[in-house]
Amino acid sequence: MSENLFNEFEPVSSKQWKQQIQYELKGADYNETLIWESPEGIKVKPFYHIDEFEKPLQVTTHTSQFKICQNIFVHDLDKSIARAKETLNRGAESIRFTIPNEQVDLEKLVNSLPLQSVPVYFYLNLLSIDFVKKLDSIAKAKNASFFVQLDPIGQLTKDGNWFTNLEKDFEALNTIAIACTNIHFLSVDSSLYQNAGANIVQQIAYTLGHANEYFNRVATISKPIVLQVSVGTNYFFEIAKLRAMRLLFNLIAKEYDHNLECHIIAAPTKRNKTLYDYNVNMLRTTTECMSAILGGADTVFNLAYDVLYHKDNEFGDRISRNQLLVLKHESYFDKVNNPADGAYYIEELTHQLAEKALALFKDIEAAGGFLTQLKEGIIQRKIQESAAKEQELFDNGKEVLLGTNKYPNKDDRMSHDLELYPFVKSNPRKTLITPIIEKRLAEKAEQLRLEDEKSNTGAE
Repeated sequence: MSENLFNEFEPVSSKQWKQQIQYELKGADYNETLIWESPEGIKVKPFYHIDEFEKPLQVTTHTSQFKICQNIFVHDLDKSIARAKETLNRGAESIRFTIPNEQVDLEKLVNSLPLQSVPVYFYLNLLSIDFVKKLDSIAKAKNASFFVQLDPIGQLTKDGNWFTNLEKDFEALNTIAIACTNIHFLSVDSSLYQNAGANIVQQIAYTLGHANEYFNRVATISKPIVLQVSVGTNYFFEIAKLRAMRLLFNLIAKEYDHNLECHIIAAPTKRNKTLYDYNVNMLRTTTECMSAILGGADTVFNLAYDVLYHKDNEFGDRISRNQLLVLKHESYFDKVNNPADGAYYIEELTHQLAEKALALFKDIEAAGGFLTQLKEGIIQRKIQESAAKEQELFDNGKEVLLGTNKYPNKDDRMSHDLELYPFVKSNPRKTLITPIIEKRLAEKAEQLRLEDEKSNTGAE
């Protein structure tokens, strides 16, 4: 049928829509009733229309190619190998090994995996030239795709100290950049900013500032940089966040003649996860994984619903992996590239977040750069201010976590189920800078509930 069935209908303009909405409000103020402002200062309207729509942003996302990843902490080598094999057999498409020390036998770890078809991430809690060279030689020999997540600045932000010091850490990075050409070696861990309470504009700007320090200090970057991102529960904002982050990263990278797309690995945030009524965590992680996929993450790994209080376990892993498998194979999230294109609301959010984040990034650079502002404590203070505002909203019940500050189950008991300590631990020590600390919104409320629970049951 070549005829357009709707030609006989007059188009409705945004002005007409607004007039009709105002009429339906029966005297209530349009702006006060229907427009709300996000923590980033973005005013969200009740509708978005084509006649207010600017030229679409050039953000390319390869949603059809996103990988389902399983995170494995390598503590017992044989068990970690068995777990990697099992997860690959059960649907995982990539593996992310967290390597705690140089004693890990890399050859044994990777020899049993189908390396030609499985991207492997190595998150290192160390900075060793020889160790990374060993990974590079394995990748070359086996024609494998290795992403080695080296991030000395990330080490500084979360620990307060460099691996060694600024000069030696960047000297090691530059040596690795020249000697190791078969691996992706550089990473920016921006998940810390989200988990510590930074708002979305801050997350994007700090990620850019973080990456810009590497562009300035590492002479050769011949592979895509990995951006590790945490995704929150504000569904459309989080989709726009990833799109804005990719857009601005590409903009800044081109200034250094770096024409490679960033590689985004995303996971749900820990900030809104709860100890009580923990099954709700599955709902939160599902929407967060959806945002990550639609926002253009290249790889997504999920958090288990019981990650706060249980050690790694097969059941929790299987549920978290199955959530991603359902999204990919039953909800068909991998069938369309650039799925957010043409969505006026998401396009507008992407535009505003990118504009505000770029302005903040420029302010950071004008004030001496990201490392300078870390040393002066400005970044930490800004994140704490943002986190305090969000915490106040939670404490007042305006930021809702079901089962915790809204509709809590008074009969829920957790004190005997804790295999892990789910709260921030105080660790006073001498550091070069004040570290950025991850903290969940529900921690204070949960600690009070645990204390009441123990006093009522007589538990120690």
